[in-house]
Amino acid sequence: MAPYESDDSSTNAGEAEDVRAGRRKAARYIVPVAVMGVAAATIGLVPALADSGDPDLPKISAQQLIEKIAKSDVEQLSGTVKITTDLGLPDLGGLESSFASGAVQGGDDGGSSADPSSKLMELAAGTHTLRVATDGPDKSKISLLDSAAEYSLIHNGTDVWGYDSESNEVYHATTSKSGAQKEQEDVPATPKELADEALKAVDDTTSVTVDGTAQVAGRDAYKLLIKPKQSGSTVGAISIAVDSKTGLPLKFTLTPASGGAAVVDAGFTKVDFSKPAASTFDFTPPKGAKVTEGDEVQAPESSQKSDEDLGAGLDGLDGLKTIGEGWNAIAEFDTGGEGVPSDSSGNSDVDGFLNSLGDQVTGKFGSGTVFSTRLVNALITDDGKVYAGAVTKDALVKAANAAQ
Repeated sequence: MAPYESDDSSTNAGEAEDVRAGRRKAARYIVPVAVMGVAAATIGLVPALADSGDPDLPKISAQQLIEKIAKSDVEQLSGTVKITTDLGLPDLGGLESSFASGAVQGGDDGGSSADPSSKLMELAAGTHTLRVATDGPDKSKISLLDSAAEYSLIHNGTDVWGYDSESNEVYHATTSKSGAQKEQEDVPATPKELADEALKAVDDTTSVTVDGTAQVAGRDAYKLLIKPKQSGSTVGAISIAVDSKTGLPLKFTLTPASGGAAVVDAGFTKVDFSKPAASTFDFTPPKGAKVTEGDEVQAPESSQKSDEDLGAGLDGLDGLKTIGEGWNAIAEFDTGGEGVPSDSSGNSDVDGFLNSLGDQVTGKFGSGTVFSTRLVNALITDDGKVYAGAVTKDALVKAANAAQ
């Protein structure tokens, strides 16, 4: 049975293949509005607040809407987004300070607070405002506005610059055009990139329908609704608002099966499709700024490997494999060591954070600890085996028992 319900019940085999081809093409389309980003499960962009009512648009099927996303060729835009994430994690409190005082803030390893990876912790929770701009595949800028401080990441040609105004530190790296696209593909950070990742998961275990219309950032949009058909997944539904004219995803919302607030909520509050000024992407390190040179961003050819190659290349993981299919897929691997250490790490903030996530469980596999968020859960058995996925705790325990 095709993954489409209601408005796509008449899709024949040839049309279904066209849909799958459209999804693959959509997944390859990357709007280069940022080099920086985080995994889709850890960030979101808050939808626009202004909504004057659902627009009256021509009827469209789910297949046609996916094809519209695939054909979207937007390469020039500027706008404002807000980032809100609710993974259900406890208050990081002093843990953030622990990270800030270490390598993330230029600790003993010679790192820099302007390195894009140093901002991931900030985007993992709470609400943030971003200003974005792009002009083709080799010019993009994203600025994280946080009270009086500002962090900017600029990609201009072969140069990638990160600047932290609070510490007056600069991070610089070089990249090829294809290398920049690879990094964006690995770390989705915009509604378009998040939508691409969601479309990759669409298969026969998925229901895909058109769920009416909406207005996002003053733009008329269709809403594509993606839902797992299986029970046991922590994902309730994914909603993608697609611009009716350009086909660009403007809003991405992931709600958990457990209900409540969205885990990931992504959307523009302002968007302009005109060409940004060339000066937008210019950057010169400020006088007195500490400049850290980073490694060259690798081109995608270096990571074009099969799943088996990738599994074999993960240090410390033995026999990486997948249990189940679709939204209920669980990754299983062996760390080659013991389970969760019972000893203190020496940092009370870190220990408290980990203990607040852990839940002791037992079964045929023996005993272990389940670390839970509202989206991703992981079971680490006392003998070092790990089971992880966007599934419930009970599903992990069942998989671990079945593996015995």
